[in-house]
Amino acid sequence: MGFVSFAARFCTMNKIEPGTLYVCATPIGNLADVTLRVLDVLRSVDLVAAEDTRHSRKLLSRYEIRTPVVSCHEHNERSRTVDLVERLVQGGSVALVSDAGLPGISDPGGVLIAACRERGIAVDVLPGPSAVVTALVASGLAADTYFFGGFLPVDKKRREALSGLAELACTIVLYEAPHRLVRTLGDLAGVLGERDAAVCRELTKIHQQVHRGTLTALLGEFKALAPRGECSVVVAPPQGGATTGGRRQGLGVRGDTGFEARGLSHEGGEGDLMCRLWRELTDAGMETKEAVRETARRLDVPKREVYRAVMIKEDQK
Repeated sequence: MGFVSFAARFCTMNKIEPGTLYVCATPIGNLADVTLRVLDVLRSVDLVAAEDTRHSRKLLSRYEIRTPVVSCHEHNERSRTVDLVERLVQGGSVALVSDAGLPGISDPGGVLIAACRERGIAVDVLPGPSAVVTALVASGLAADTYFFGGFLPVDKKRREALSGLAELACTIVLYEAPHRLVRTLGDLAGVLGERDAAVCRELTKIHQQVHRGTLTALLGEFKALAPRGECSVVVAPPQGGATTGGRRQGLGVRGDTGFEARGLSHEGGEGDLMCRLWRELTDAGMETKEAVRETARRLDVPKREVYRAVMIKEDQK
């Protein structure tokens, strides 16, 4: 008996309740990671709402599931929610899936789930594959306490988000697109200092890889070899998880309240910080001028100030 036939016969334990939204976790790479319960629900509901219908049909086709599918992605989620809620109110059943993992976790789905809660519509969450947990365990870093930050902002809110990460005394897990990985590793190294980390690529897929090292070492690695595939970045907590006055000691960034050079003396603190970050970047393989520009960008200071601070520091050696 083939697996599809076995799954079809085995998955008969879950009765579909009318007027219920089923939030289904789907594989993050390997299609064999789907749960039997999710297959049962996908086969039995009236409709599947998918982030990308083409992507989800690969899973449905693999398990010979012919349930109708409609799109529910970040660009149409609000308008689609109106239709789906109405269907649910009328007693229909809907399975919500994203391209990978659990809807609502850095994926569309939150708007529909919230709307169902507001209308008193039953929501049943079916657990399953998770890139966050998979990357955390694969990294080999402390996994008892962690913070999941999803994707870092790419706009002016990025600096604020990075500053917030510096306050944490636990392991940090982030998602990142391959074309932004180098920028993110550099920003993390500049704000968090030298920490152990891991970049997990293509988890559960044929070309799965877990790259381990310090943030600056990983930065140098991926500057030399452009990454491919979806990435999860896991960063170790500061050594000992020590905090000072509720704030982690280490490198600072310029925020709305001005320059913060945590862990450095007030006298010469800003210059020391610029030199420290510049040195980390050059040690990771950046040319001197490029490291000056990057240091100025991250700390929001003029390039000439970085250059002056570096020259003074080098002359003192």
